[in-house]
Amino acid sequence: MGVLFNKYLKGDRVIWMLVIFLLMASLLLIYSSSSSLAFRYHGGNTSYYLAKQFVFLILGFVIIWMVHMVKYSVWFHLSTILLGISVPLLGITLLFGRNLNAASRWLEIPGLGVTIQTSDLAKIALIIYVAKVLSQKQNEINDFKQFFITLILPIALICMLILPANFSTAALLGLACWLLLLIGRVNLKYLLGITGLGMLLVGVFIIVALQLKTIGRAQTWVHRIENFISNDNPDGNYQLEQSKIAIATGGIVGKGPGRSTQRNFLPHPYSDFIYAIIVEEYGLIGGVLVLSFYLILLYRAALIVKKANRTFPAFLAIGLALLLTLQAFVNMAVAVGAIPVTGQPLPLVSMGGSSLMFSSFALGIILSVSRSQSKKELFDGEEPVESNS
Repeated sequence: MGVLFNKYLKGDRVIWMLVIFLLMASLLLIYSSSSSLAFRYHGGNTSYYLAKQFVFLILGFVIIWMVHMVKYSVWFHLSTILLGISVPLLGITLLFGRNLNAASRWLEIPGLGVTIQTSDLAKIALIIYVAKVLSQKQNEINDFKQFFITLILPIALICMLILPANFSTAALLGLACWLLLLIGRVNLKYLLGITGLGMLLVGVFIIVALQLKTIGRAQTWVHRIENFISNDNPDGNYQLEQSKIAIATGGIVGKGPGRSTQRNFLPHPYSDFIYAIIVEEYGLIGGVLVLSFYLILLYRAALIVKKANRTFPAFLAIGLALLLTLQAFVNMAVAVGAIPVTGQPLPLVSMGGSSLMFSSFALGIILSVSRSQSKKELFDGEEPVESNS
């Protein structure tokens, strides 16, 4: 194992072990949770989704390995280009994307028959861009004009393009950027002021959308919140009720691998509610263990920041780790009934290609920063971290 890490898997070994474990867990969980889907669409062939997920996991691991071998400085220079590509892609998706539950989230790549969620690319591109600007503007970070033009406008633009089709993703990305700005020493008064203005604009947007009935998702958002707050509509809380049953029957040690019963009742046990299946089959122990893995990922990213002697890799690593960890927390919070249903997958675990590929891409960048630290790879164009930070 030591030879494998020394020769091929460079960077933070703990993160590598977390990645390997989560990918292996995904294979077991998808095989178990996709049985009802297999009977519905593939005549009971439960191996179909297992094989499909296995291919995705191999591709994801290859992406992590390839990206982690690239110098992090590459993303410093490509950040504006990636953000520039993301904006038209999000616009095209809104206008011509594939609809799912009244939301245009997917864009089909012509000639390949492959669909991607353009918001996944936009999330990573925005975090890289914010990390770059923060690293360049440390001496001007309290200039409100600079702060607003170079940071708030791009963040607002990306989030507003994502918002009509995917409120939860826009909110999650906005929160990750907010935390990154806070870590980047932006004046808290600026952040609170912009937050208040943003919440006001989102509220106006939802009210207008409901009145004009031009955006079908607005009604869905309201219904989900109403169902979450009220217990008078059992049909509206069906997913959450089934998830709670799965968690409650899991107990301390769980029913055992492949023995879930609620997978036959949960609408999306292989993606949105896969954490409920984890707790049902592996119990409270399994649920806490998976939760701890994402916390450890965030902690290891914080250690990378502590070791960094340049601001860009520090902001880049912690920003991407925050994005992945927050998404994981949202998925788990939905499963246990702490927040309304959002549709966020569990990174590296839930079934699906687009989310897995871009989560792998983000992890590859984090590992690239870690690898570069061990090799003392630095470059010009960013401010050094102050010694007392």
